[in-house]
Amino acid sequence: MKVVVIGGTGLIGSKLVVKLNEHGHEAVAASPNTGVNTLTGEGLAEALQGAHVVVDVSNSPSWADDDVMNFFRTSTTNLLKAEADAGVTHHVALSVVGTDRLQESGYFRAKQAQEELIKASGTPYSIVHATQFFEFVTGIADISTEGDIVRLAPVKFQPIHSDDVAAAVGSTAVGAPVNGVVEVAGPDVFQLDELIRKVLADKNDTRTVVTDPSAPYSGARLKETTLVPGPGAHIVETRYTDWLARQQ
Repeated sequence: MKVVVIGGTGLIGSKLVVKLNEHGHEAVAASPNTGVNTLTGEGLAEALQGAHVVVDVSNSPSWADDDVMNFFRTSTTNLLKAEADAGVTHHVALSVVGTDRLQESGYFRAKQAQEELIKASGTPYSIVHATQFFEFVTGIADISTEGDIVRLAPVKFQPIHSDDVAAAVGSTAVGAPVNGVVEVAGPDVFQLDELIRKVLADKNDTRTVVTDPSAPYSGARLKETTLVPGPGAHIVETRYTDWLARQQ
């Protein structure tokens, strides 16, 4: 089948395009780099001609509250209209485990708005909720740093390898629409502050991690299980410690 991947040149999108093509599908990478702009609509109609499935793994270039809300509302609206015109029969979107529990965050309010537009569109859909990627774990420390102090809440954290995310999105894309949410996560549950403390120490990073139950995560306060999936989630095999060892 023809699968158009919006955000198809990014971290997940590029892996997804390769995996789909390896399995005999016609995967098309669509992004501003390839002449497709979901914000303006440029190139959308042409890219979607003959497409059976559209997978949206795009992300906002700016995480400022107004910018990210405008990005997801506008791009999703444009994309869903173009899909309806082209006769696309399955819309797949990548989102985040805990999105509905992180609504103090402007970014996650925007992701929630994206999901609501998809659900109301009338197009058969599947939304894949993934936990945080291995590749972005140190980025959590960066956004939580003031001076030399990293403040993090002692909550459960279950990161996943980006390869496994791409595989999960791909298998969802070529399956029947679930008209709901599929959750996917890594196999190991850590405590967020303890994991970041160890990761920074292993990198000889001199920042001090302070355990603070009120510390925000992208602007949202956390409960113990905010960032982990519920029962029935698809648990993949790649372990964070194994992946880290391969990065050395």
